[in-house]
Amino acid sequence: MLSNTCKTAIKAVIYLSGKSTNGEKVGIKEIAGHINASEHTLSKILQTLSKHGLINSVKGPSGGFFINEEQKNQPISNIVETIEGKDIFKECGLGLSKCSSAHPCPIHDEYKVVREMVEKIFREKKVKDLWDPVINGLAYLMD
Repeated sequence: MLSNTCKTAIKAVIYLSGKSTNGEKVGIKEIAGHINASEHTLSKILQTLSKHGLINSVKGPSGGFFINEEQKNQPISNIVETIEGKDIFKECGLGLSKCSSAHPCPIHDEYKVVREMVEKIFREKKVKDLWDPVINGLAYLMD
């Protein structure tokens, strides 16, 4: 359902959430190393997230990326919709453009249930909710 780009964006924002607790700014190299991502790809993703106000960036020698308290309270769905588009939680599981209840794809009914469950999780979970399990060793951001 989610592209690798979107998964990388979510992991990067979760990492920033933890690092920004002390007002720390983090560079691309550090983030990429902690989430096992390409620096080039991550740079483009973070620029997009910053442009949409989901994270912050400061240029210069003491610059980097960071996230404030308000941004830590945003739902994960903000990240998903910024990267994947607003219709991600309405799309057909097989990618058909005209899939509907009246004109369903072969997995329409089953996929609709799963899609709604995933949307619910991403709308209810806040960025800050996902950092605690990581810092406590109960969840991980890379293999």
